[in-house]
Order: sequence, then C-alpha cells, then structure tokens
Amino acid sequence: MAHQLDSLDKKILKMISEDARIPFLEVARACNVSGAAIHQRIQKLSSLGVIKGSQFIIDPEKIGYETCAYIGLYLKDPGTFDRVVEELKKIPEVVECHYTTGGYDLFIKLFARNNHDLLTIIHDRLQPLGLSRSETIVAFNAVIDRQLPVRDL
Repeated sequence: MAHQLDSLDKKILKMISEDARIPFLEVARACNVSGAAIHQRIQKLSSLGVIKGSQFIIDPEKIGYETCAYIGLYLKDPGTFDRVVEELKKIPEVVECHYTTGGYDLFIKLFARNNHDLLTIIHDRLQPLGLSRSETIVAFNAVIDRQLPVRDL
C-alpha cells in the first residue's frame, strides 16, 4: 500500500537512499528544517514501513561466493509452502525468496562459493525440502543492481 508522502518526505528519502550514512544534520540543512524534524520524519517513515532499515552492502564475491544462482522450485505438495519457506530461511546462502506467478511454487536467489558448492546446496539442502524438481539459472554478472530511485512518487 502506497503512503501519502509530501515533498519533504520525498527529499529525505532521495538523500538517504543515495547515502545511508549521510548525517541527519546535513539532510536537515539541505531541507531547511531542524535536525529534530528530520529525525521525526525518518522515525515516521520507518514506522510506516517505507524505510525498512539501513545496512552495509557486502560484495559476495569479495568474501568467497563466486556463484550467484536463481532457482525456480517446484514443490511435491504445495501445501508445504509455509514449512518450506521456514526451512529456506535457515539456509544462509538463500538471500531472496519470492512467491511468483507462473509455474514455479517459489523462486529463490542464492550465493554459493562455486559451482560445486551450488550443486551441494541443491542436492543436500534444497531437494530434501520436498521438491519435485528445480530449475537453476546461474548469473554471470549483475549489470544493473540498484535500489528503486526516489522520484515523484
């Protein structure tokens, strides 16, 4: 559900999405309001769920995860969906899981150290979850990887 955001909210979102470490006082100066006002707005945007948090982005390849794969999962019994999602949450290499339209029951993104590690994850950790089959796509390189820009929402 979209929230009604005013021009100040949009300007704050644009600035902090471009640099999550920008000091609130710098945002306040650019927006011509007090630091307390920025703090209150960010609290409001967080409580509304517009801002989901901030984080450091770690490059998986730099820490030894050379293979990125997208895998479409077909469940033997779609009634096990919730249980399978809970089990997928326990596999740290799985970084995204989506319920999608189309043939797949679930669509996941994961990182593996190499292709052999990917095979091991699929065979030893995914298949036992009750899959009838899976389809794997290995990504060679992300040529676009970004947040959705904040514009005229």
